[in-house]
Amino acid sequence: MRANIRVGPAGWSYKDWNGVVYPRLRQAGFHEASYLASYFPLIEINTSFYRPLRPELARLWVRKVEHRRDFQFTAKLYRGFTHERTLLRGEVKQFSDGIAPLAETGRLGCLLMQFPWSFRLNKENRDYVVRLKRAFGHFPLVAEFRHSSWNSHPSLDLLIDQRIGFCNIDQPQMDHCLPPTAHVTSPVGYVRFHGRNYQEWLRHDSDANGRNGIRRVDARSNYLYSRKQLAKWKTRIDQIAGQARRTYVVTSNHFQGKAVVNALDLIEMTNEEPVEAPLELLAHYPELHAIAKTEPVQRSLFMPVSRSRYAAASGAGPVLVTQ
Repeated sequence: MRANIRVGPAGWSYKDWNGVVYPRLRQAGFHEASYLASYFPLIEINTSFYRPLRPELARLWVRKVEHRRDFQFTAKLYRGFTHERTLLRGEVKQFSDGIAPLAETGRLGCLLMQFPWSFRLNKENRDYVVRLKRAFGHFPLVAEFRHSSWNSHPSLDLLIDQRIGFCNIDQPQMDHCLPPTAHVTSPVGYVRFHGRNYQEWLRHDSDANGRNGIRRVDARSNYLYSRKQLAKWKTRIDQIAGQARRTYVVTSNHFQGKAVVNALDLIEMTNEEPVEAPLELLAHYPELHAIAKTEPVQRSLFMPVSRSRYAAASGAGPVLVTQ
């Protein structure tokens, strides 16, 4: 992969990834982040959006990815700062202390300030972005806006002046939603894929469940990008990487491992060579065989297992293997 582009999924702790992304039977000491780091040079931490990290937990994650020297995390800023807009000194310190072990070891790519669609471009919100920069400017910052008002020269000028990166997103295109972009406003380039599940995107945050009894937070991410859709974004990613010092590409369509599938698609498109893929994922998404390496591999905490043997043992059906 180009040295300044890292691609990976958002998060790793999802129950519906068991047996789809991760093995059903796990050896002692198995850790999801360690397993994913065998396939990806990047994971976006999303638990930090819901609560500040504990420093000891961040140190544990650093140890779990030691086997991959080029690996980095990015992390979402706590929602209390971006959604509830409380910026108390003690909370700022608590969050910063939790992230510090990642930064100190060179494993932190940046902090993502993810704002809601209701956060529109006006003087009050511009000033608040500057306040966040002052509070967390000791970390590289990227801002993710959902509202189209931020796709403007005043917004981009603000971010350039503050050395805050712009998060280019793919999301359902509705009235006043930020369209696809390829903006670079700092040394950090960022791209996020949310999926295009229009029906679930429109449901109110208070709705607990989406269609078919799926939790709404999962139903929103129930979308698999086609290779044709991703190819259009590859052009933008190349443009962003040509201007940024480092570029992070994150797939957030996590339902049933779809984020992992599309992250592998993007890596294959970037490298123009086959990728290694988890055996479980190949069984659930057979279309991945078109881009997967054919040699028998199972990395991280497991002994090598041929895909043909895995298919027979798991009942996944016939799998074409070239050995």
